[in-house]
Amino acid sequence: MASVLLVIHLIIAIGLVATVLLQRSEGGALGIGGGGGGGSGGLFTGRGAANMLTRATAVLAGLFFLTSIVLTLLARGDGSPQSILDAITPGSQNEESAPAKPSGSVLPQLPGGESEPAKPEAPAQN
Repeated sequence: MASVLLVIHLIIAIGLVATVLLQRSEGGALGIGGGGGGGSGGLFTGRGAANMLTRATAVLAGLFFLTSIVLTLLARGDGSPQSILDAITPGSQNEESAPAKPSGSVLPQLPGGESEPAKPEAPAQN
Protein backbone atom coordinates (compact mmCIF):
# COMPACT_ATOMS: atom_id res chain seq x y z
CA MET A 1 0.00 0.00 0.00
CA ALA A 2 2.72 2.46 1.00
CA SER A 3 4.83 1.76 -2.08
CA VAL A 4 1.87 2.32 -4.42
CA LEU A 5 1.02 5.55 -2.61
CA LEU A 6 4.65 6.63 -2.81
CA VAL A 7 4.67 6.13 -6.60
CA ILE A 8 1.45 8.14 -6.90
CA HIS A 9 3.01 10.84 -4.70
CA LEU A 10 6.06 11.05 -6.96
CA ILE A 11 3.91 11.30 -10.10
CA ILE A 12 1.90 14.10 -8.50
CA ALA A 13 5.13 15.90 -7.52
CA ILE A 14 6.46 15.70 -11.08
CA GLY A 15 3.13 16.93 -12.45
CA LEU A 16 3.12 19.80 -9.95
CA VAL A 17 6.60 20.89 -10.98
CA ALA A 18 5.61 20.71 -14.66
CA THR A 19 2.47 22.81 -14.20
CA VAL A 20 4.36 25.45 -12.21
CA LEU A 21 7.01 25.67 -14.92
CA LEU A 22 4.40 25.92 -17.68
CA GLN A 23 2.71 28.93 -16.13
CA ARG A 24 3.43 32.32 -17.57
CA SER A 25 5.45 34.51 -15.26
CA GLU A 26 4.57 38.15 -14.67
CA GLY A 27 7.13 39.29 -17.24
CA GLY A 28 6.46 36.39 -19.57
CA ALA A 29 10.15 35.52 -19.78
CA LEU A 30 10.10 31.96 -18.44
CA GLY A 31 6.59 30.78 -19.28
CA ILE A 32 6.32 28.40 -22.23
CA GLY A 33 2.65 27.54 -21.96
CA GLY A 34 1.08 30.98 -22.30
CA GLY A 35 1.14 31.11 -26.09
CA GLY A 36 0.44 34.22 -28.11
CA GLY A 37 -3.06 33.07 -29.26
CA GLY A 38 -4.59 35.41 -31.86
CA GLY A 39 -7.99 37.00 -31.56
CA SER A 40 -9.88 33.70 -31.52
CA GLY A 41 -11.76 33.11 -28.29
CA GLY A 42 -11.65 29.68 -26.75
CA LEU A 43 -10.21 27.49 -24.06
CA PHE A 44 -6.55 27.87 -24.96
CA THR A 45 -6.29 31.60 -25.29
CA GLY A 46 -3.79 33.32 -23.06
CA ARG A 47 -6.31 33.77 -20.28
CA GLY A 48 -7.96 30.35 -20.71
CA ALA A 49 -4.65 28.49 -20.52
CA ALA A 50 -3.64 30.50 -17.46
CA ASN A 51 -6.89 29.68 -15.69
CA MET A 52 -6.57 26.00 -16.55
CA LEU A 53 -2.96 25.84 -15.35
CA THR A 54 -3.86 27.67 -12.16
CA ARG A 55 -6.64 25.20 -11.43
CA ALA A 56 -4.42 22.23 -12.29
CA THR A 57 -1.73 23.57 -9.97
CA ALA A 58 -4.23 23.96 -7.14
CA VAL A 59 -5.58 20.43 -7.62
CA LEU A 60 -2.12 18.89 -7.82
CA ALA A 61 -1.00 20.86 -4.75
CA GLY A 62 -4.00 19.58 -2.80
CA LEU A 63 -3.30 16.00 -3.87
CA PHE A 64 0.36 16.45 -2.96
CA PHE A 65 -0.53 17.59 0.55
CA LEU A 66 -3.05 14.78 0.96
CA THR A 67 -0.61 12.06 -0.11
CA SER A 68 2.08 13.60 2.10
CA ILE A 69 -0.18 13.39 5.15
CA VAL A 70 -1.24 9.82 4.36
CA LEU A 71 2.38 8.72 3.86
CA THR A 72 3.31 10.32 7.17
CA LEU A 73 0.51 8.48 8.96
CA LEU A 74 1.53 5.19 7.36
CA ALA A 75 5.17 5.67 8.31
CA ARG A 76 4.28 6.46 11.90
CA GLY A 77 2.93 2.98 12.43
CA ASP A 78 1.52 2.14 15.86
CA GLY A 79 2.76 5.36 17.45
CA SER A 80 5.12 3.79 19.96
CA PRO A 81 8.65 5.21 19.97
CA GLN A 82 11.09 2.96 18.22
CA SER A 83 14.61 3.71 19.29
CA ILE A 84 17.66 1.50 19.33
CA LEU A 85 18.30 2.59 22.89
CA ASP A 86 14.81 1.50 23.95
CA ALA A 87 15.51 -2.02 22.65
CA ILE A 88 18.51 -2.44 24.98
CA THR A 89 17.52 -3.16 28.55
CA PRO A 90 19.94 -2.81 31.46
CA GLY A 91 21.55 -6.11 32.35
CA SER A 92 20.81 -7.66 28.98
CA GLN A 93 24.51 -7.90 28.16
CA ASN A 94 26.02 -11.27 28.89
CA GLU A 95 29.12 -11.52 31.08
CA GLU A 96 31.36 -12.58 28.20
CA SER A 97 30.87 -9.34 26.29
CA ALA A 98 31.43 -7.12 29.32
CA PRO A 99 34.99 -5.83 29.77
CA ALA A 100 37.07 -7.59 32.38
CA LYS A 101 37.35 -5.69 35.65
CA PRO A 102 40.72 -5.79 37.38
CA SER A 103 40.61 -7.47 40.73
CA GLY A 104 42.29 -5.58 43.51
CA SER A 105 45.24 -3.32 42.85
CA VAL A 106 47.08 -3.01 39.58
CA LEU A 107 50.45 -2.66 41.29
CA PRO A 108 51.05 -6.39 41.94
CA GLN A 109 50.69 -6.95 38.19
CA LEU A 110 53.62 -4.65 37.44
CA PRO A 111 57.09 -6.08 36.82
CA GLY A 112 58.69 -6.95 40.10
CA GLY A 113 55.42 -8.01 41.63
CA GLU A 114 55.86 -5.77 44.64
CA SER A 115 53.70 -2.89 45.64
CA GLU A 116 56.72 -1.07 47.12
CA PRO A 117 58.40 1.68 45.12
CA ALA A 118 61.55 0.67 43.30
CA LYS A 119 64.85 1.68 44.96
CA PRO A 120 67.43 3.50 42.84
CA GLU A 121 70.62 1.65 42.03
CA ALA A 122 73.89 2.78 43.50
CA PRO A 123 76.16 4.60 41.06
CA ALA A 124 78.98 2.51 39.67
CA GLN A 125 82.40 3.46 41.02
CA ASN A 126 85.53 3.20 38.94
